[in-house]
Amino acid sequence: MFDKILIANRGEIALRVIRAAREMGIATVAVHSTADSDAMHVRMADESVCIGPPPGSQSYLSVPAIISACEITGAQAIHPGYGFLSENAGFVQIVEDHGITFIGPSAEHIRIMGDKITAKETAKELGIPVVPGSDGGVADLAEARRVGEEIGYPVIIKATAGGGGRGMKVARNAKEMEHAFSTARSEAKAAFGNDEVYIEKYLTTPRHIEIQVFGDGKGNAVHLGERDCSLQRRHQKVFEEAPGPCITPEERARIGKICADAVARINYIGAGTVEFLYENGEFYFIEMNTRLQVEHPVTEGIFGVDLVREQIRVAAGLPMSFTQDDLRINGHAIEVRINAEKLPNFSPCPGKITAYHAPGGLGVRMDSALYTGYSIPPYYDSLIAKLIVQGRDRPEALARLQRALSELIVDGIDTTVPLFHALLQEPDVQSGTYNIHWLERWLAENLAD
Repeated sequence: MFDKILIANRGEIALRVIRAAREMGIATVAVHSTADSDAMHVRMADESVCIGPPPGSQSYLSVPAIISACEITGAQAIHPGYGFLSENAGFVQIVEDHGITFIGPSAEHIRIMGDKITAKETAKELGIPVVPGSDGGVADLAEARRVGEEIGYPVIIKATAGGGGRGMKVARNAKEMEHAFSTARSEAKAAFGNDEVYIEKYLTTPRHIEIQVFGDGKGNAVHLGERDCSLQRRHQKVFEEAPGPCITPEERARIGKICADAVARINYIGAGTVEFLYENGEFYFIEMNTRLQVEHPVTEGIFGVDLVREQIRVAAGLPMSFTQDDLRINGHAIEVRINAEKLPNFSPCPGKITAYHAPGGLGVRMDSALYTGYSIPPYYDSLIAKLIVQGRDRPEALARLQRALSELIVDGIDTTVPLFHALLQEPDVQSGTYNIHWLERWLAENLAD
């Protein structure tokens, strides 16, 4: 087992890793930009190293600075958290070349799944169901129109190197194809430096269902059920829950086994999430995230496992502490992402926290790096907290979420908490009968300027 690990991240996820390591008796190193000198993860780690100025490109994305921090402190392993360098295959290769352990998948697996076309082809080879679409990248408008006619409209054009909803456009008919295709390519070029796109069938009323998988890198893997992340704004998840309110035990077992068998075949190591669109009882692969997900706490809640602890264990060469037969769902868990944003436009709202009180009580977990007097810097993602609740069933979890939100105090800035108060009053949210388009329509009707 490692004596010391470095966390190449910030905020609540850095705290999450520090807590797991501390329970395992492992010392931790926090890295930080000059803007994060007073951040909670810096305060809680055993050691800290300043790695650069505020812009992420000069600090949290600076590979030389992070490697140097490892060498200075003697850290034997790096946990990347999520975001930043967590799915950067080149970074992983450099880490390994320096004799440092990367707590996550291999560079090869990150590279395969990081390109959307290669990931889709790999998924098909591994027996995972995929959305009908183009065979690889689409070179020009003529080919795009041919693909659209073959698979039928509506279609969605996606950047092969994309993520976060950038480089994605829908063409509902042949007339819309030219504009959607050119816009997707230009957005992809601007966001990722790569204008290659591919085309898929656009499902009209799908849910977003993702399967949590975990492998030991030695041909053994399990699945930990599904999460429903269908409430999204601009392709960004807002509200996540497990188990999915629309998934039957039979469907869970079937798609879970497919995913676990697939990652076992490639000797995948650590946590991964296979994401699907789900419609009319069918699952369609969209991508695999080769890292810990923001929403991992809901899975931890219903299965009673510590996924970060397991990541560290298998990275150190130890076996997983559970088998598929050990995993049983207990209750229902929900997570809401609380952002420092001002409604109704969701504009970033950094600033000083003048008062902060986290909710508590049975079945309530608050993952946050906030404290009274902390100044949220304007340079990073606006996520400031994740409120996770668990109940014996979904109605109890919803009631607990409403209660916990009413206890939460974050003064000094605007947050998205009012959004969740409003959503919990909606019959569709209460019953779980929504799809990935529901929230966008609701926002247009209820939070218009």
